Order: sequence, then C-alpha cells, then structure tokens
Amino acid sequence: MQISMYRTAYTTATRALRNLDAILDKAAASAEARKIDPAVLLQSRLYPDMFPLLRQVQIASDFCKGPMARLSGMENPRHEDTETTFAELKARLAKTLEFVKSVPESAFDGAEDRDLKIPAGPDRTLEFKGVDYLLGFAIPNLNFHAVTAYAILRHNGVELGKADYIGGP
Repeated sequence: MQISMYRTAYTTATRALRNLDAILDKAAASAEARKIDPAVLLQSRLYPDMFPLLRQVQIASDFCKGPMARLSGMENPRHEDTETTFAELKARLAKTLEFVKSVPESAFDGAEDRDLKIPAGPDRTLEFKGVDYLLGFAIPNLNFHAVTAYAILRHNGVELGKADYIGGP
C-alpha cells in the first residue's frame, strides 16, 4: 500500500487538532481546580523569546488547515488570531477540523508535484514542491508548535502525559 499525500496531511491534522482540543480541556480544568487565572496559562511561554501558549495553538491550527488548502488548491481559510480564552481556542480548533474534513481526497490529485509559494513575512517567499512542503515544512512545524503547547502546559503543572500528546488512532 502506498501512502498518499491526502492521508498523510489529513491524519496528521485531525490527530493534532483532537489532541490539542483535549489538552486544552485538561488545562482549563487544571486552572479551575488550582484557582489559577486561565490567562496565566494562556500567556505562559517556555522562554522569553518564544510565543505563549495562545500563539502556539493558533500556529498549530494554521499548520493543519494550510497544507489541506494549499495541497488541494483551495482557498486557505483566514483566522484573525484574536482568541484570548480556552473556549475561543477550542472553537478555532473545531472550525479548523471542520475545514480539514471538508477537503475532498480527489482535490489532492497531483499534490506531490504541485508548485507552492508561501509568503514568509513581508519580503520573503518560500517555494516548494508539494511533497517537500508537506513532509519537510508543514508537518515539522505543526509538530513543533503542538509539542510546545503541550510542554508549556506540562511545565505549568497541568497533569499531562505522553498519551495526551500522541493521542489515539
């Protein structure tokens, strides 16, 4: 059996979105149980020059929808990055999951060789073939931001384990 671009992008995105959603539930419950202002967790970061939890989740969400849109030739949904609560982040994850599930597998025909140009700031554009983008850029970025969100919460005492990050099938 050959691994498809669609299956790789879809499975990686849906698993990350489900796991982040569950991790945020645990974080909200932990904040409530320990009487911690949720904003403290949402603005926590591992190091001063790193993004806080809120931004890590937003970027992870972007690396779920972006590959699905770009590799299928669809419009990449725009999120305004205005979330400030666990509930708003969870709504973003749900909206992203809905989009991911809406992309038909047939839209990925030829995705391996699709030429992609990704804006990376005001004066920089990254260029990829589809397979290189998915395997060498999108998935590593998604994993980085998802594991950083996990690590921020774990560092702040939220009871999480490896199974929370890896999730189920």
